[in-house]
Amino acid sequence: MTKKFDPVAAMADSRHEFGEHGGVNLSIEASTTFTVMAADEMPKIFRGERGPFSMQARNATGGCYLYGRNFNPTVYTFGRMLASMEGTEAGYATASGLSAIAAVLMQYCNSGDHIVASNTIYGGTFALLKEFFPLKTGVTTQFVDLSDIAAVDLALKQTQAKVLYIESIANPTLEVADIPTLARIAHLHGAALVVDNTFAPMILSPVPLGADVVIHSVTKYISGASDVIAGAVCGSEAFIYSLMDLHVGTLMLLGPTMDPKIAHELTLRLPHLGLRMREHSARALAFAQRLEERGDKVCYPGLVSHPQHELLARQMNDGFGFGGLFTLDLGTVERANRLMEILQNEHSFGFMAVSLGYFETLMSCSGSSTSSELTTEEQQSAGISPGLIRVSIGLTGSLEQRWAQLVDALQRVERPLGS
Repeated sequence: MTKKFDPVAAMADSRHEFGEHGGVNLSIEASTTFTVMAADEMPKIFRGERGPFSMQARNATGGCYLYGRNFNPTVYTFGRMLASMEGTEAGYATASGLSAIAAVLMQYCNSGDHIVASNTIYGGTFALLKEFFPLKTGVTTQFVDLSDIAAVDLALKQTQAKVLYIESIANPTLEVADIPTLARIAHLHGAALVVDNTFAPMILSPVPLGADVVIHSVTKYISGASDVIAGAVCGSEAFIYSLMDLHVGTLMLLGPTMDPKIAHELTLRLPHLGLRMREHSARALAFAQRLEERGDKVCYPGLVSHPQHELLARQMNDGFGFGGLFTLDLGTVERANRLMEILQNEHSFGFMAVSLGYFETLMSCSGSSTSSELTTEEQQSAGISPGLIRVSIGLTGSLEQRWAQLVDALQRVERPLGS
């Protein structure tokens, strides 16, 4: 059996950057522009003969930096840490997760090209692919059920797609992608496999499993504090450098630049991401098992009853659990809303808010929030019911304290109003 990738060990083996004056933490490079010592160096940078993304500079004596939108050393160091975590050659960070997704797909695709994507993805990504891209770029997308491998194969063949776009664990249904199989099929048809791994950092490593590019909304688990908006792209050196090209690089020319102060903050959070993921996963599993025992309609990949439980177990890295999200289907949006209101307003269980990966529990009714860009028919096709609550379990309070609060709220929702 092939040894599984260890993201914690990979990050520990990567180079640790000291501060400018020998501090144990990385210094912040706050400059927006950079000087040269000789005037004739500047045109060489603009021609790509000097600078961090030039082949000449990498193979010779190094080069000069140009401008903060093109390259920042602090942002670069954070991207390199993420690349170590994901097992890729390179990485770079962006201003948001959606900017990372848009930049990657636009780098791969030109007007008239096609994308094949999962029919169960984040609503913002769905709107980008279904509505924005065809209107603004001429790139079209065919949405398919990833569990139907034959349908994926046929869609890639018929469209001659440049990209197969998936989420490692789907938002919000928690369907697990068969990354090795999907990678094989994509490559058979000449397409790149791009994976949004936002729901499963540390848990899954898509590139070692066969994917070409992995994307994160760093806003979520990697940040862990719901206080910054950020994204990241990890992949081959050639692809990451293409994103920064002065003439055709989407990160360079569209400008979704990460602030170096944000990058510095995130470098201090990434080393304990593994510890946080273990605890998120442990709590989510405990809640899901107890809810299933109660007879509630719960979905969690760590449950043996989950249709892709074994699939995730085969692909996942050791020691980080099955993730910190579960869904609870209350049947109707009215019952779902009542449950969340009790949990937030009468208990300290969590907050009615979108997003995930926060140290407090976050709850949202997906059909009327993060998946509202999908029509009713599209939500039904994706398996999103009106009463589906997505729960990102937090780390605060004791497990028994939070469980008692959840049971109380469920029992009250189960009783008729006024009883």
